[in-house]
Amino acid sequence: MGSGKDYKHLRKGDTPVYGTGGYMLSVNGYLYDGESVCIGRKGTIDRPIFLNGKFWTVDTLFYTYNFQGLLPRFCYYLFCSINWLQYNEASGVPSLSKETIENIQIYLPSMCEQEKICSILNTINRKLETEDKALSTYQVQKKYILKNSFI
Repeated sequence: MGSGKDYKHLRKGDTPVYGTGGYMLSVNGYLYDGESVCIGRKGTIDRPIFLNGKFWTVDTLFYTYNFQGLLPRFCYYLFCSINWLQYNEASGVPSLSKETIENIQIYLPSMCEQEKICSILNTINRKLETEDKALSTYQVQKKYILKNSFI
């Protein structure tokens, strides 16, 4: 598991920088290139992020790499199933350490099973994205109708 780093020495560019809240800005360097699952070190520790390609993470966000016997997308779904808040190590801002994360016991199915699980969950995610887009369209239509109906 890698730790994020300060990006302020970098210039504006095309590589996205992520923190626990998601995308922040883009810079001209990268910390990692490939598939990765990110989990918050401080702040939003209960919302894993799946990334693919070049990216930079700040010091409040861990990132995964070197997947052996584990599909990155399966790792993401696995991370989404963990109640990270139960592992919170702070009384104020929620916090996790690498040691805590690495000591969580998990069941790791075979690569074939991981592929099947990912296939099913990917299909569901695509359907959810389609439905979210339709919902957004309906909300825009509703707003338009409401705005123009009571003039």
